[in-house]
Amino acid sequence: MADAVTSQTLQDGDKSVVMKFTNISDGSGEAAVKKVDVSALQTQSGSGAACTGVSIQQVWYECNGMSVDFMWDASTDVIAWTISGYGFFDFRSAGPIINNASGPTGDIMFTTVGHDSGDRYAVMLKMGKSYE
Repeated sequence: MADAVTSQTLQDGDKSVVMKFTNISDGSGEAAVKKVDVSALQTQSGSGAACTGVSIQQVWYECNGMSVDFMWDASTDVIAWTISGYGFFDFRSAGPIINNASGPTGDIMFTTVGHDSGDRYAVMLKMGKSYE
């Protein structure tokens, strides 16, 4: 079996993207699963430039029984942020969480930690988009 997961893009514009993710674990968990694929995001209107990366601006979350590591996909993956419990983070006033990994792809992956059967999470991310 596998965890029951969903990924949904709620809004994808030139400047930002909002996505929602859920997981109901069967105990197997997720390990470095790509959740945000920048190559699948809409291109910039007008120029047609492809999105090459995102920054994390806001996070709404609820984790029951497990925690979740958000990881920058790169030559060597880097943990961007870890969540557990429930809450909201707004990083906009201090500057968003930017990808500081070496050899980044621009994508974000999730890894669940301490998961057991029946544990779950719901996460909504608002991210800024970058183009090169």
